[in-house]
Amino acid sequence: MRILFITHSFNSLTQRLFCELTVRGHEISIEFDIADSVSEEAVALFRPELIVAPFLKRAIPESIWAKIPCFIVHPGIEGDRGPSALDWAIQQRRAQWGVTVLQAEAEMDAGPVWASANFPLRTTRKSSIYRHEVTEAAVRAVLSAVDHYQSGNFTPLRVPGAAHALMQQAERQLDWQAMTSAEILARIHAADGFPGVADSLFDESCHLFDAWPEASLRGVPGALIARRETAICRATADGALWIGHVKRAGGLKLPATQAFPEAADLPEMPLRDYWKSASATWQDIAYEEAAGVGFLSFEFYNGAMSTAQCRRLTAAFNWTKMRPTRVIVLRGGRDFWSNGIHLNTIEAAESPADESWANINAIDDLAEAILRCDTQLTVAALAGNAGAGGCFLARACDRVWVREGVMLNPHYKNMGNLFGSEFWTYLLPPRVGDAGAAAIMRHRLPMTAAESVKLGFYDACLPGPSFAVDVARRAAEMAADPDFCGQLLKKTEKRAADEAEKPLAAYRAEELAAMRRNFYGFDPAYHVARYHFTAKSPNSWTPRHLARHRDLDWKIPQ
Repeated sequence: MRILFITHSFNSLTQRLFCELTVRGHEISIEFDIADSVSEEAVALFRPELIVAPFLKRAIPESIWAKIPCFIVHPGIEGDRGPSALDWAIQQRRAQWGVTVLQAEAEMDAGPVWASANFPLRTTRKSSIYRHEVTEAAVRAVLSAVDHYQSGNFTPLRVPGAAHALMQQAERQLDWQAMTSAEILARIHAADGFPGVADSLFDESCHLFDAWPEASLRGVPGALIARRETAICRATADGALWIGHVKRAGGLKLPATQAFPEAADLPEMPLRDYWKSASATWQDIAYEEAAGVGFLSFEFYNGAMSTAQCRRLTAAFNWTKMRPTRVIVLRGGRDFWSNGIHLNTIEAAESPADESWANINAIDDLAEAILRCDTQLTVAALAGNAGAGGCFLARACDRVWVREGVMLNPHYKNMGNLFGSEFWTYLLPPRVGDAGAAAIMRHRLPMTAAESVKLGFYDACLPGPSFAVDVARRAAEMAADPDFCGQLLKKTEKRAADEAEKPLAAYRAEELAAMRRNFYGFDPAYHVARYHFTAKSPNSWTPRHLARHRDLDWKIPQ
């Protein structure tokens, strides 16, 4: 079928549905929900048989839904209506939640239900639940709804329900003196990503994000009691919580200690080396070891890696190489492996160009440390999504294993035609060929885990539910392989041969010469794109690689 997506943005859920429906043979085009007239024009151009709305912030107009079936993906159980559905469920600490696909009508979320899927609700950030449980449930529900629609013999049912209101900051309000850690954590989790919880730090108004429990530290409820790297610890009525990110009034969402330099006066509570803490606390870089394998995790918020984070992770990797292991697994975080350089910290810098240059060099240092590792075999295990430089940073490892359902965006051009670095000119062509590399970098569309393996870019796509177990088993088998020394020798010989043909320094210099033009050259496209990305500027048009119906050469198939 021809299916038109009307969506607020091309977010991770929209990308996943785009890929899932495309691989099943449907022709998909996308229009951002900018104005009713723009959506009406898209319908007239594409003449879709069905409209799917994966992510909307306002209603589809009657001029569209009265003529063409419109499937709304609602992040709530059957009968749930209204905005802030997931926020309410997390804040109320519901045990179960779900996704419902319903048909658009005059009353919001009250149309007949075409499909639904439920899931247990984890105690974690809204953004994490959205990227995992909501996305997987939405895929199941949307595919089922499309099948029902195509069958022509399915009758959707109306489900009675009640609408809840948009959650206001008054309902999210925190009382650090009276509330428990669990109560405050639920409220910050429910607002994570957007809009955050309005509060204050150092007597200044701000919004809080990215909260983590603390098992040991205590203090006067409400008091700021410690700092660690980029996070700040605040006492609650029965314990304490770490705040990882904040947004000051009129500012950007930033690591807490960067947003509030006053945090430097708080007592620092460092962790011992990089070993994973046995008790609950905030730890963005953590190391574990088992069966000859070292596991290095890095839980960086939204997958963004600042200059300082890249340098700390490089130091951690070099420390890991000194351990008596045969295999190092770089696990990244649960939601993201890496999305490359940190655009928010760059935008907030006194000189964004200089900070961009420092950041790209720091992430290149990390990639080079991985590429030059001659003491262990390395594995990138992608349990979460990756984008831009993060995709190629992973490829610097000897093996790349990716979880089924992970979305990859291995290109840079959407950010103001960035050339890209992380040694992609060395790593990508041998895997997919020169033409394949050019296609990937030009494509600007998401790639599924399965597609990355099919193309030869990554090495294995592993089932989602057992991903962590499968990674540990496979890595242990690599470490126990009787031919391990032969494999390591083969790796070092290949690296030496590649170095003799063209040094890594040459690849790096060529890439950075192009990046320097992006950062310091006459074309401001990167700086403009970064500003709009970090400021969350409303979309004013749909990129042409998404809106196929606006391609001058596109014609409706006869």
